[in-house]
Amino acid sequence: MAQDSWPSPAHNARAVTDTEYEKIAARFSGDGVYGEPGDTAVVVAGIGLSVDVRSGVYASVRGHAWTSGTSTVNLPVTANSSGSTRVDRVVLRLDRSAWTVRAVVKPGTPGGGAPAITQDAGDTGVYEIPLATVTLVSGASTVTVDRGELYVGVRIRPCTSTSRNPAPVPGEMCFETNTGRARVWTGDSWVGLFDDSGVIGVNSPLSAWTISAESVLQKRNGAVHLRLGSFQRAGGTVPDGGARLPVLIPAAYRHPTRDQYGICYVTGIRIARITVYAANSDKPGQVWMTQYPTIAKGDYVLPASGMSWVVD
Repeated sequence: MAQDSWPSPAHNARAVTDTEYEKIAARFSGDGVYGEPGDTAVVVAGIGLSVDVRSGVYASVRGHAWTSGTSTVNLPVTANSSGSTRVDRVVLRLDRSAWTVRAVVKPGTPGGGAPAITQDAGDTGVYEIPLATVTLVSGASTVTVDRGELYVGVRIRPCTSTSRNPAPVPGEMCFETNTGRARVWTGDSWVGLFDDSGVIGVNSPLSAWTISAESVLQKRNGAVHLRLGSFQRAGGTVPDGGARLPVLIPAAYRHPTRDQYGICYVTGIRIARITVYAANSDKPGQVWMTQYPTIAKGDYVLPASGMSWVVD
């Protein structure tokens, strides 16, 4: 078969078949109901053995638009006298034999779980998306409905850190091309989904210390992970009042409001406390020994491995 494209004057005088329409329209919109989980349930229990699909609902299945219309749609549920509880599904079903989308009740097997969703590939068969599950106890005259709508998602939008969508909707995602960060809008703020700074060296040499092993950090998915190196005292005995270590956390990786604490070992199997100062402190990003034994020239300070905090 030669290359082809549609719609086009060169393709069947611009006429497009249902199958050809699905090939392109399935990517125009994700499958699902238009809305979000905070909306009123699409399906609720009806009177007796039935369920009601509320009016005014719109959805898309493989690019085919569907609406429930201007009045409630009532769907009957088959009685259950099997002796076991049955779980049905309410689905939106694209039937390619008629190229229609309809809400239907898909019966389950008594004693089993909800029936599987059918999503036939190709040009024939049916394609379903879930709306709810319906539980029917054997011999019951009413049903219980648990909502389970699949909602249309929002595509990931490329942007920069200063050009995000000013009017986002909950669940909207963006990828910042200048920072390499992926973010999602919660309804209140943008929060990080993915970012990776790579390994960043944070040595900050001081004459009073010899750096024996490098200090490094890495920010991934909004959390900073710090591994302090090891240090040998090159100056005199550490005085009272604290001693700054040869490390400086860059501004972008400091916790905004909370100091972080760790422990280290000092020559002679002694323990000291380390403080990593927050961005709002008077020593932003600096790392100090704040509780420690006597540390003389030549003594080693060996921090315990690994400190983490959230910055995004």
